[in-house]
Amino acid sequence: MNPLSYTRGPQDKALLAMTIGAAFDATVARFAEREALVVRHQQLRYSWGELAEQVDGAARALLALGVQAGDRVGIWAPNCAQWCIAQFASAKVGAILVNINPAYRLSELDYALKQSACSWVICADVFKTSDYHAMLLELVPELAASVPGQLASARLPELHGVISLAEAPPPGLLSWTKFLAKAAAVAPQALVERQAGLQFDDPINIQYTSGTTGFPKGATLSHYNILNNGYMVGESLGLTEQDRLVIPVPLYHCFGMVMGNLGCLTHGSTMIYPGDAFDPLTTLQAVAEERATALYGVPTMFIAELDHPQRGEFDLSSLRTGIMAGATCPIEVMKRVIGEMHMAEVQIAYGMTETSPVSLQTGPGDELELRVTTVGRTQPQLETKIVDEQGRLVSRGQIGELCTRGYSVMLGYWNNPAATAEAIDPARWMHTGDLAAMDEQGYVCIVGRSKDMIIRGGENIYPRELEEFFFTHPAVADVQVIGVPDDKYGEEIVAWIKLHPGHSATQDELRDWAKSRIAHFKVPRHFRFVDAFPMTVTGKIQKFRMREISIEELALARSA
Repeated sequence: MNPLSYTRGPQDKALLAMTIGAAFDATVARFAEREALVVRHQQLRYSWGELAEQVDGAARALLALGVQAGDRVGIWAPNCAQWCIAQFASAKVGAILVNINPAYRLSELDYALKQSACSWVICADVFKTSDYHAMLLELVPELAASVPGQLASARLPELHGVISLAEAPPPGLLSWTKFLAKAAAVAPQALVERQAGLQFDDPINIQYTSGTTGFPKGATLSHYNILNNGYMVGESLGLTEQDRLVIPVPLYHCFGMVMGNLGCLTHGSTMIYPGDAFDPLTTLQAVAEERATALYGVPTMFIAELDHPQRGEFDLSSLRTGIMAGATCPIEVMKRVIGEMHMAEVQIAYGMTETSPVSLQTGPGDELELRVTTVGRTQPQLETKIVDEQGRLVSRGQIGELCTRGYSVMLGYWNNPAATAEAIDPARWMHTGDLAAMDEQGYVCIVGRSKDMIIRGGENIYPRELEEFFFTHPAVADVQVIGVPDDKYGEEIVAWIKLHPGHSATQDELRDWAKSRIAHFKVPRHFRFVDAFPMTVTGKIQKFRMREISIEELALARSA
């Protein structure tokens, strides 16, 4: 009888039974003089001791505003020092930090603030095409004439006020500088007492998942969830106080704030933010000039760094490790990252916001083949299983839905018990919606999203397989494969292709090249050449948008 698709991760690494605030204080006590945070675009550097002064000051200022444990405090800003400070300060007072996507517009902001019932919002002034002040004043017109902390909004009755990162914000908004000044009214002992009353199972973070249908759901995470996940990711990377991690991924997402900030916090490593948002040039500069040992990114980020015309000018030899995650990781890209960026120990991590986020990860000793064809094995102190449509375990090698159980599974979706019950079954298994297969050694291969699988003429086609195939073409820099409705076959295949700079290819050339190498039913009928893919701020490809665009374009082509 074939073994079933179930594994339990190693049990030898103990979980951290403490709050984020307690872990922060322990790291400060050990490494007070070592560099903690480098924010290059703000020209700011803090040792752990200096960062503690900022964090404790912000925490006492939150107490001065009357923020209670369990209150929600939103943060709506790109990567910056204040984001990091707010993350640790809110954890120290037990406030639940609500991560608001910097790309949100008015209706999305309205939904997040209402659904979470935020009492305060920390916001930037502008970022890219977003004017945060203008949007907040439009949403809450009473703000302009209010005294900070005494806002009375008809639309958002729970909102007390807004803290702006601008030095001179509009009337009604409290500047970050004036906010920090309020700490003087609160004795340090009051913060000590607040921290002492917190429990590690308390909720501390809400992250809105970008659903393809319906409204976003607020994944609610505890100290225990995210502190331990950051710790276990860092353990796998072998992080120590000697490591310097460049974090170009957004802080509002788990990749930045958990795997980045909390991974560094639990190991005394240095957090380096190269810019307020991802830019391949500033990332390469940060790695070279800061002598970074580790780098994070999604595949599209690594592709942009590898293909940047100035990459050869930067000495990246200090790098040894990092993580590529957030989307399927192409084999050819991984090989180049190892060979051309000196990241010999780079690892793949897999997970989702609802699991804090990482549940599977490759190891530093894994052979290249495993690091480029799987997402690794089950993380310490977690369980993984793969099940069929009836929820029964499948045999090793068979495809089914991936499920995760253990310390990392979220408390639930904020104020949404129905959605929580759909995602987490009575045995506390989180159902990911991802199709996967597990080999004899417990390594897991992600085949794709269950909803992304293409059924063409009765044949099941997995986009991931086709994407990996087209990556082997010398002209192809990136590729995404989707299915669109078809009257004859039920679905047809569309390949969105991004070419390497200086290369060219036509759809006929790619189609002819594919015909001699893969089964005929897998050859895409349609190709679309693009410079970029629709994606979230975190770099996740929005295949639903690609599908919508392709359907519209094909309909226009047929009617022309």
